[in-house]
Amino acid sequence: MPTPAASTRAPRLALAVTSLVLALGVAACGGTAAPAHTAGAGAPAVPDRVEPLAPAPVPALPATVASADGTRVTIASADRVVPLTGSLNEIVHTLGLGPKVVARDITATFEQAADLPVVTRGHDVSAESVLSLRPTLVLAESTSGPAEAIEQIRDAGIPLLVVAPAKSLDDVAKRTDAVAAALGVKDAGALLNQRTAERIAAARKGLPASGKKPRVAFLYLRGTASVYLMGGSDSGAGSLLDAAGAVDTGPESGLGKDFTPITSEALAAAAPDAILVMAKGLESVGGVDGLVKIPGIAQTPAGMDRRVITVDDGVLLNYGPRTDQVLTSLITQLYGKA
Repeated sequence: MPTPAASTRAPRLALAVTSLVLALGVAACGGTAAPAHTAGAGAPAVPDRVEPLAPAPVPALPATVASADGTRVTIASADRVVPLTGSLNEIVHTLGLGPKVVARDITATFEQAADLPVVTRGHDVSAESVLSLRPTLVLAESTSGPAEAIEQIRDAGIPLLVVAPAKSLDDVAKRTDAVAAALGVKDAGALLNQRTAERIAAARKGLPASGKKPRVAFLYLRGTASVYLMGGSDSGAGSLLDAAGAVDTGPESGLGKDFTPITSEALAAAAPDAILVMAKGLESVGGVDGLVKIPGIAQTPAGMDRRVITVDDGVLLNYGPRTDQVLTSLITQLYGKA
């Protein structure tokens, strides 16, 4: 079963988790909008599309920008862009420059990118495939690799910008600004950040005015590889849960790392009211029926109520232009119709 990209991961997930899953021979994974499995009202289905700015901006190039790996990159053309993660692809498309994207990572599953050739699977970048597309700009994250492939692309004279990975809501605007600057569309980046911030604020208006905060455990599941992990302080989900008015039980119960193998003791200490999982992860264990068979889960308040919240693998930890949709889904599944 595929893993999320590091950006999801968001990553789009923490690099340590990705490395663990890859070591078990599990391929990279994306997905589409997931249904709710909560005891209350379900989250509405969200079309797996991005919403580009209109009219499309005109790049003002050349531009020289700082790369997250300490180098400076000069970009002369944005005519043929290759983003090496699904979240970066999403940002380019949402900025209105989707027609200039010529390839995708396997986690770029949204409709506008679906027909693009795949040149990356998680951290397995094929330099030959990238170079064959004659890119004028390659966008990567610090977890993109292997390092030899990144160097091969740079050695061929292709401008390659490394963008810092997303870890929290604070990174949404930073990543948009970095990509927009490289594409020569800074003003479009500012507009997109304003739109995103307004939509996140609107999504949070659905929060209850008062009441006890629900306790939510974020679990990373890959049943086909027997990977069952609980998110801690570095999982990447804490910022989203906090924005959704919830308590992330992993760090609250003392889990200081990114992910820790699930134990009955850890679940008992967390005592979650709800469990948050990625849609493909839930599918990999056989749905809610399979989830509650994992030792310790059925004994938690969430397990007893079968209160499971699902969000698409491709957007949950991206911290990108669709973060408001993620928050809306979390809030709706946690509290019922906003």
